[in-house]
Amino acid sequence: MKQLTIVFRTLLVLSIFSTGLLQSACSNSSADAKKKPLNTNDQDLAGILKRGKLVVLAENSSTSFFIYKGKKMGFEYEILREFAEDLGVELEVKIIDDLEMMTSQLNNNEGDILACNYAITKKPQQKIAFSIPFFQTNQVLIQRKPVSEDKTKDNFISDPIDLANKRVHVWKGSCYYSRLVNLQEEIGDTIHIRNTQGFQGVEELIELVADGQIEYTIAEKNIATLNEQFYENIDATVPISFNQNIGFGLRKNAPILKQRLDLWLTKFMQRETFAFIKRKYFEQIEQVASFQDEFHSSKRGAVSPYDAILKAESAKYDIDWRLVAAVIYHESKFNPNARGFGGAYGLMQFMPGTGPRYGVHPSSPVQTQINGGVRYIAAIDKQFRDIADKEERNKFILASYNAGSGHVKDAQKLAEKRGLNPRKWEDNVGKMLINLGKHEFYSDPVVKSGALRGTRTYNYVKAVIARYENFKSLAK
Repeated sequence: MKQLTIVFRTLLVLSIFSTGLLQSACSNSSADAKKKPLNTNDQDLAGILKRGKLVVLAENSSTSFFIYKGKKMGFEYEILREFAEDLGVELEVKIIDDLEMMTSQLNNNEGDILACNYAITKKPQQKIAFSIPFFQTNQVLIQRKPVSEDKTKDNFISDPIDLANKRVHVWKGSCYYSRLVNLQEEIGDTIHIRNTQGFQGVEELIELVADGQIEYTIAEKNIATLNEQFYENIDATVPISFNQNIGFGLRKNAPILKQRLDLWLTKFMQRETFAFIKRKYFEQIEQVASFQDEFHSSKRGAVSPYDAILKAESAKYDIDWRLVAAVIYHESKFNPNARGFGGAYGLMQFMPGTGPRYGVHPSSPVQTQINGGVRYIAAIDKQFRDIADKEERNKFILASYNAGSGHVKDAQKLAEKRGLNPRKWEDNVGKMLINLGKHEFYSDPVVKSGALRGTRTYNYVKAVIARYENFKSLAK
C-alpha cells in the first residue's frame, strides 16, 4: 500500500510538472506570436484574403495611379482593380514617396504588389519577383520640339548617336540610367548622365523638359504617349532601346500570390476589358475639329457653332456663356464626338463616372452636352461662393473642372497654412497647386486628395482664361 501511495504521488508531481511546461510553452508561443506581426502565410495570398484587402504600392503617374477630375485612374490601377474584384477583396493604394525605397517597402510588407511601370530587367530580379509581363514598350528620348527650321539650333536630337556630350537627367536607380551607360559604349563617346533623386519620378522630369529647365530625359514610350497629351511641346520620337517587358513586382516569399496573379493575367489579357483599358490610356485623342480654329473669322462676333445654345443654357444658371465656350474650346475644339484621355467624351470631355450624373452620355446631342456641362460648372461655382470676386472665382472653377475640387481645396489649405491667401489664385492657391506634385506638400496632413501634377492644371487655367478674355472681346 505504501508503494502504491509513492507511485501515485510521483505520477501526480509529473502530471503537474508536465502541465506547467505545457502552459509555459503556450505562454511563450503567445508572446512570440505578438512579436511577429506576420507569418509566411500572412505575407502571401492567404494573408490578403484573410484581411480582405490587396495593398498596392504605386507611383503617382499616368501609367500607375493618379486622380484626374476627381476620379482614381491609371493603367496599372485599373488592371489591379479588376484583379482585386476577382479575389473578392478591397483595393488600397499607397503612393511611393521615394522610388529609391520601393523594393524595400515591398519587402518590408508595406504592400503586396508594386505597380510603377516596372521594366523586367535582370538587376531588380535579385531582390523581387515579377508577374508575367502585361505590356511591352521601349525607351525613348524626351526633348522639346524644335521651334526653328534649323533643328540643330534647338539642340534637337534625331539619332541616339547625337547624345554624345549632351546632358541627360535620369534617376540613377532606373533602367534608363543603365541604358544610357550601355549607350555610351555603343556610340563610343561620353553622355553626361545627371543623376536625380528617387522621389523625382519620370513624369516630373518630363515636366522639367517641357518647362525648359532641363534639355533631355528618358521614358518608356507608353509614358511618353500619355504625357504628349498634356505637353504639346515635347517630342518622343527617338527610340533608344528595344522593347522591354513591363510587369508587377512581388515579394519572393509570396509564390502563391504570384501564381494566382499570373494565371489571372493570362486570362484577363484575352478579354475585351483589358483591350478597352489599353485603348483608354494609350490611343491618341480623336479630335477632328468640326470648325476652323478661328471660327469667328468667318462669322463676325461668333465664337463657336453653338453660341445660341451656350447663351440659353448658361443664362439658366447665371454662368457666363463665353467662359463655358472657352472650356469647350480647350476640351474638344467644339467637336461633340471627341474622345479623350481616360475615356473622356464629348464637347465638355466628361469622364465616364461624371457625365451620367448630369445626364450626358457619349451619344447625347449637343444641347444635352452643353446643359450638363453648364450644370456641372454651376455646381463647382457653389463650392467657391466665399470668393466674392467672380473673375477670381472663375480660376478656382476651372482648376476644379480640370483636376477635381478636392485638389483645389487641398491647395487652399496649404496656402492658408503657409500664410497665403486661400481665396486668391495667382502666387497663392495656384502656387500651392503646383507644389502638390512634391512629396513635402502632398504628404502634409491637411492634404486629403493626394498628389497632383499641378503644373498641368495651372497651365490649363491660364490658357482657358486667356481664351475667355479673347471670347469676351469678340462677343460683347
